[in-house]
Amino acid sequence: MKKVYPLFVLLLMCSINAFAQSDYVKEHFTKKDVYITMRDGIKLFTSIYTPKDASAKNKYPIMIQRTCYSVAPYGEDKYPARLGPSEIIMKEGYIFVYQDVRGRWKSEGTWTNMTPVIDNKKSKTDVDEGSDTYDTIDWLVKNVAGNNGKVGQYGISYPGFYTAAGILSNHPALKASSPQAPISDFFFDDFHHNGAFLEGYFFTFPVFGVQKTDTTTKAWYTMLKPDSKDGYQYLLDLGPLKNADKFYHDNFFWQETINHPNYDEFWQKRGLLKHYGKVKPAVMLVGGWFDAEDLTGPLAIYKTINKTDPNAYNTIVMGPFGHGRWSRETGHTMHSNVYFGDSIATFYQKNIEAKFFNHFLKGNGDKNSGLPNAYMYNTGKKEWATFDKWPAPNAVHQKMYLGADGKLADAQPAATGSVSFVSDPLKPVPYTEDNTTTMGFTPHNYMSEDQRFAGRRPDVLVYQTDVLNDDVTLGGEIMAHLKVATTGTDADFVVKLIDVYPADEPNNPYIPNKNIILSNYWQMVRSEVMPARFRNSFEKPEALVANQKTDVNFRLQDVLHTFKKGHRIMIQVQSTWFPIIARNPQKFVENPYKANESDYIKATETVYNDSFIDVEVLK
Repeated sequence: MKKVYPLFVLLLMCSINAFAQSDYVKEHFTKKDVYITMRDGIKLFTSIYTPKDASAKNKYPIMIQRTCYSVAPYGEDKYPARLGPSEIIMKEGYIFVYQDVRGRWKSEGTWTNMTPVIDNKKSKTDVDEGSDTYDTIDWLVKNVAGNNGKVGQYGISYPGFYTAAGILSNHPALKASSPQAPISDFFFDDFHHNGAFLEGYFFTFPVFGVQKTDTTTKAWYTMLKPDSKDGYQYLLDLGPLKNADKFYHDNFFWQETINHPNYDEFWQKRGLLKHYGKVKPAVMLVGGWFDAEDLTGPLAIYKTINKTDPNAYNTIVMGPFGHGRWSRETGHTMHSNVYFGDSIATFYQKNIEAKFFNHFLKGNGDKNSGLPNAYMYNTGKKEWATFDKWPAPNAVHQKMYLGADGKLADAQPAATGSVSFVSDPLKPVPYTEDNTTTMGFTPHNYMSEDQRFAGRRPDVLVYQTDVLNDDVTLGGEIMAHLKVATTGTDADFVVKLIDVYPADEPNNPYIPNKNIILSNYWQMVRSEVMPARFRNSFEKPEALVANQKTDVNFRLQDVLHTFKKGHRIMIQVQSTWFPIIARNPQKFVENPYKANESDYIKATETVYNDSFIDVEVLK
């Protein structure tokens, strides 16, 4: 069977499968392939790359990446073009270790998504990613010659989850951990946002929901091969999600997803956040402000550790990147059509990431690393900023009211008012106007795309400030407080925070699509969806009462963005966002994944002018 690696998977494997050919690794490292036995007897395939000059007198720390995406190239005579999270760290000198997690590729065992954590392990059969990390580290420090007894772990996306779970191993040799774009909870990140299903992930299920029958170096799953290049139309024509069973009736992850529509025990036990207590290794969370896949994870884990163990060394880095894009230098740092500067990934790799690992794995390892608690990129000013704590304690809360006249104001309108629109799930609002991106493994560019195409539809509400007389910096958390009513009994509400550029905004020279103009560009800065069914509880959904004014409150992810003088701040509100988010039938059903065609109805959605967005402003 042909091995399939979509772009997303290639990115996650870039540390071991770089595209450029180089003999550096082969010339400087010795490779050894081993099976490491876990406490329950399962053997995990592990590749070890040791510097050739390692010795009893010249010892190196160990750097681990555990992955479900393969540690290829397989074979002790096969070498990748690069090792580690960056070329900079590779040349600093480390012993690099890559491991196929249980149930994947050449490792034994059964695969599960987001392995549930077992806090109190009572027998050798009580295993999770923490115990597998512990057993791996323990074997490595005892059996790999030339190691200095200190271990670091890193990974992006799913390997980021394994890194975040590895913190829970509590192995004394694990000194530094950097979960990068980690998944912290599948109900709020990656495959779901606030429980809403990301239908934009539809084509990924073969990778995550098919068990292999034996250890292998070849892909055992088959990706769908649609007869269309238009994801919007393809998924609209698919109809209700129940129709996907013709593709995924034997896909275990699809079946788990559709049979657990609420935040029940199945999803709860896969979350990491409730398990962080005393944190032993130094931690550096890394994320991208425009990460369409795992923006929630790094922020949630960072804040949780701060709360549960305020004495831990716990830091965060958020850059102007899409998913994992800090791991490779592109020269001109772009996201969609927005240019942020040059060599930003290299700056991060050299001045932040390498500094972190070198200090804790080669230096004295105290808390005086020389790095700030929060290294955050201001996506409006297009420069790095540092903070002693995030969100910044000096941030001032401000309410932005959604006026019925389309004004976004800092004071509640004196008179009661509202505005309505008709939401039709058969004609949903697209999440992007670039149809070439709708059939990919996962979404990407929409996180900063121009929103004029959406805001000019009648089923999208638009609120904006007057032209700003001064710079306004939003830095911290965002909370939407909507007061809404619907003629249906269920609805999704999408809120988008947008930076409206002035008419005289020049194009940057690196715009990939020369038909794009930045004049009056409506750049999406942050966005989120909330199913109204979960307004009171993610565990127990409730129908809306038709035509009854109702509170729907939800959090958007954090932001650090300066809206410059001459720009405007805009909020858009809508009820469909397709196909990134599966269509809500707008008629309450117990399980939206099993809704019938007849359950999808038009509804009139009303947003009242006492609705507001609570933001944090940095003075």
